[in-house]
Amino acid sequence: MKTIIRNAWIVNEGNKVIADILIANERIEKIGTSINVEGVGTIKEINAEGLYILPGVIDDQVHFREPGLTHKGNIYSESRAAVAGGITSFMEMPNTIPNTLTQELLEEKYVMASKTSVANYSFFMGINQNNLEEALKTNNETVCGITDDGLYFNNDEGILANYPQFLEKLFSRTDSLVALHSEDDVIIKNTTTQYLKKYGENIPFEFHPKIRSEEACLTATKRVLEIARKHNNRLHLFHISTLAEANLFDNNLAIREKRITAEACVHHLWFSDKDYERLGAKIKWNPAIKTEKDKNGLLAALLDNRLDIIATDHAPHTIEEKSGTYFKSLSGGPLVQHALPAMLELVHQGKISIEKIVEKMSHNVAEIYRIKERGYIREGYFADLVLVDLNNSWQVTPKNILYKCEWSPFENQCFKSKIVKTFVNGNLVYDNGIINDNKLGKRLKFSKFR
Repeated sequence: MKTIIRNAWIVNEGNKVIADILIANERIEKIGTSINVEGVGTIKEINAEGLYILPGVIDDQVHFREPGLTHKGNIYSESRAAVAGGITSFMEMPNTIPNTLTQELLEEKYVMASKTSVANYSFFMGINQNNLEEALKTNNETVCGITDDGLYFNNDEGILANYPQFLEKLFSRTDSLVALHSEDDVIIKNTTTQYLKKYGENIPFEFHPKIRSEEACLTATKRVLEIARKHNNRLHLFHISTLAEANLFDNNLAIREKRITAEACVHHLWFSDKDYERLGAKIKWNPAIKTEKDKNGLLAALLDNRLDIIATDHAPHTIEEKSGTYFKSLSGGPLVQHALPAMLELVHQGKISIEKIVEKMSHNVAEIYRIKERGYIREGYFADLVLVDLNNSWQVTPKNILYKCEWSPFENQCFKSKIVKTFVNGNLVYDNGIINDNKLGKRLKFSKFR
């Protein structure tokens, strides 16, 4: 069966144009005005007049919790939420149980996804100080990269930004994209001790960005950048949370020419420290949501290309796991269903253009990871598409939340833009609230050289 989407505003590669898109055999066969289809076969036509069609969002940082933590999320549940939010491809972190620290465990996750994921998928190979040789076996053409995100050592300290000697060893040997979480453990430990002495177990959540501070982020990020630049490594830094860090990155190179790239996350672009009083643990993330100045600075850095992409760091926990005192409540929260509507809200507010949203959530992710035949609306590319109504207001309520954890920091938020339809590999997997999980996503493929 072929599908024609007619008269949509196509947003792609910095332009907006009204045209038709013909989908056949999982791919975009033709883009043009008044496409005429002749021949035998079923043809489904979709009138998209007044709607916008974007390349599907590619989210390079999610925690879907499978295996081992499936009480709060799994590949099936969270991929369904993702496509409902216009995310057609995701890259998942290794801090499942067991941690993804062997090639065998990595491939087991791909097998799981092949049976249940509604979206396209890739999984990071985990790395710590004990599995370097195993991590170096990672196949760049079938795996998005290697990362330490969410992985800790026996003393609960140990993201690699704190181990420069090991980073020297890693960067001198790997040709894979290395993606890192960057905070300084010593600074965090010292500030935690100070606040623990003052408040005991009941540290107010508003002090989370003081404990996991700008200094902690900036110190670690500077350290990592110095080593990566020395080796000219392909480095990507996750969830930059401060303006001070954003100022460390260059914007004088095209995205394909950059050896070092970085991202902002939705929660750091939407919330600030002013929101802790209202939301408390629900917006407790690592690195922490910080000041209004940082929030606005991150957006400015995206606009002038110091920061390259927008991700979610989707990390669901049950509401029970988010409850309790500062030390008992876990860091992280669910975001994939609401990330694109939230960013489109910034378009309505005049803070960013829809073309720039597409660049930062689709095009540049494909470029950074060298994803094959995705991230753009181009003839011959896979038909990963999201149809959006920019003037169809709706409210986030418990009834329409699809995360397995059943809550969202956006609960009660009204959005002006609504996801109408999502196509993954040409298959209509989300249609006005209805999810078709009979059609599953594919394993992402990448260029060998990053």
